[in-house]
Amino acid sequence: MYTIFIIEDETDINNLLARIFTSAGYGIIQAFSGTEARLLLENRHPDVILLDLMLPGLSGEELLLEIRERYRLEAPVLILSAKSGLKDKVGLLRAGADDYITKPFEPEEVIARVEAALRRGGKESRRSGVLSCKNLKLYPEERRVTVHDHELELTAHEYDLLYLLMQTPEKVYSRENLYELVWQGGYYGENNTVNVHISNLRKKIRELDQEKEYIQTVYGIGFKLRT
Repeated sequence: MYTIFIIEDETDINNLLARIFTSAGYGIIQAFSGTEARLLLENRHPDVILLDLMLPGLSGEELLLEIRERYRLEAPVLILSAKSGLKDKVGLLRAGADDYITKPFEPEEVIARVEAALRRGGKESRRSGVLSCKNLKLYPEERRVTVHDHELELTAHEYDLLYLLMQTPEKVYSRENLYELVWQGGYYGENNTVNVHISNLRKKIRELDQEKEYIQTVYGIGFKLRT
């Protein structure tokens, strides 16, 4: 699993990025200040760093220099900033940044930029690997699922739920976790959305494989993949 280090002082943005990359199958490290990031870098070696510039304690520009000169890290550094001036971008790229993403940004753009950075570094994203469980196969690059080699027609949210469960088959996800990761919003307890989508997902899989169960309900907690 590749690890993304998110260094961003705005809590909402930091947590949004964490949800996005967790649901995409990446490991996450979070820091909310430059000094906190510096401490974590002492013993953590992420594969990609997302770096805000306006940080308390130690600025993003100062931290970038330390990443390259003090820690000698070769991990791609993607700058997140509201500054859109050409001079700002050129200066940071010359200082060791690998890419520059202007705020506000779309989640899909950030994921695409990270995947491009991994490819440039000679790494393939974990998402390219086919995931399988019994007679079920999931192809992340194509967002395609088959059962007994027959195509499974899923909605976007049904696919995202199944992808999460298959990424970490040993993990039990609460309904709250699933809702926040897939729908990227707050969960208020009374929402039945997750249950309905899980039920629909089970029904569609069962139409192609009546002998095996793929999604287990863990009483009082939530759901996990039945391996």
